[in-house]
Amino acid sequence: MTVRTRFAPSPTGYLHIGGVRTALFNWLLARHYGGQFVLRIDDTDQDRHVEAAVGLILEGFRWMDMGWDEGPEVGGPHGPYFQSQRGEKYRAAADRLIASGHVYRDYTTAEERDAEKKAADAAKIAYRFRGARPTPEQITQYDAEGRPYALRFQVPLGRKVVINDAIKGTVEQSTDEMGDFVIMRAGGNPLYNFASVVDDADMQITHIVRAEEHLANTFSQILVFEALGYELPIFAHVPYVAAPGSRKKLSKRDGAVGLDEYMNKGYLPEAMMNYLARLGWSLDASQEVFTRAELIEKFGLDRVNSSPASHDPDKLFWLQGEWMKTVDLADKVEAVLPWMHKEGLIHESVHLNEKRKIAAVISALGDRLKTYSDIITLGKYFFTDTITYDPDAVKKRLRKPGVSEMLVKFAEMLKTVEPYEISSLETAVHAFAETNGIKMGDVVNPVRVAVTGQGVGPGFYDCLHILGRDVCLKRIADTIAMLAAEPTS
Repeated sequence: MTVRTRFAPSPTGYLHIGGVRTALFNWLLARHYGGQFVLRIDDTDQDRHVEAAVGLILEGFRWMDMGWDEGPEVGGPHGPYFQSQRGEKYRAAADRLIASGHVYRDYTTAEERDAEKKAADAAKIAYRFRGARPTPEQITQYDAEGRPYALRFQVPLGRKVVINDAIKGTVEQSTDEMGDFVIMRAGGNPLYNFASVVDDADMQITHIVRAEEHLANTFSQILVFEALGYELPIFAHVPYVAAPGSRKKLSKRDGAVGLDEYMNKGYLPEAMMNYLARLGWSLDASQEVFTRAELIEKFGLDRVNSSPASHDPDKLFWLQGEWMKTVDLADKVEAVLPWMHKEGLIHESVHLNEKRKIAAVISALGDRLKTYSDIITLGKYFFTDTITYDPDAVKKRLRKPGVSEMLVKFAEMLKTVEPYEISSLETAVHAFAETNGIKMGDVVNPVRVAVTGQGVGPGFYDCLHILGRDVCLKRIADTIAMLAAEPTS
């Protein structure tokens, strides 16, 4: 059997990382067995359709390097891959179910159904819709009146529907607890439990791996599979992703949960794939970092946890740092350019000398550069004419007696350093501190704030060297002027 999995998102907004994880599990399963991964867009709900959402979905998959074997932009033998374009297939399947007696016309109105439900509530009886098949005479009458009807699947009573779930285990439900359900609304719009079955069967999906919120739908879907004479696929329902430190389902209010947000922060797709794969799946008790090849080789549904896994931004950030260590300096330079251009720090065309400076800054930042956007938050002062002082650093390091005088002397010393290189700077600064009887910390810390505006950052001598003598002297002079304008009290 060729393993065929699918991911079928609804284009209603941003691509949630919980959905990306489900897609990743499908993709890994297909790749593990040498099968196919199908991307289908479930866009039958046109009222909630967001035009840009499909583009975001495809962009996210491309960024993750999770190529799909069939679907939008790729095509395939089982298309179309948009549900909104598959109406004929749904109508043909509905006609088969009508002919076999599994589906009937339901002419009841919302008011009639609401009255039935209220009566059941008053009698404290669980409401299950059980429709009566209209007679041929009633059909003729209702059609003449122009009365709309939905198509309902008649649930057989007195049996159990069993799901042998690859993650949840055996789950079952009595059909006596299920009401007759609509497969097509008046007007011919198919509902999820029907359209999904038709599509999965037509696309020969062997493994349906999806969020556990669909578990309740699966009982109805199994009945449709059986009624249409299709072989049941293997079902696997993945637990939801919980909010950090809780059992509550992760939502937008819990912070960055859209894949695009991490893309826009400069996270690496390798880190995101590693993180999402480990979010509810484990190989053993120790390994955290997995390459793409290792995940494909090792992944299996048997090691997916049946309980929710909590989103852990700290762990994702740590993995991002681990993966950033594997990126070559030249690649990091190219990767930060879009962020720097957007911030206005560089022009669209970057000269070789500018790239050399950027490489020097990245090297100086070292492991502090966790994401590509960090070049802005951690290194902006290397590329601007003016700096923004951190108020806490100014108060702690600059507004002390004697600092201005020390900066004046330091500037005079800095003018004499030759050659202006890291080793020479280090020797000169140590000599300056010793000659003036000043502790190294009382030299380095104020000068760092004076030339960068920040209390922490890359190596002190790296900062002096990368910024250059003239820039350092100007910033020290500006700092002295600032302190003179607001003297220490």
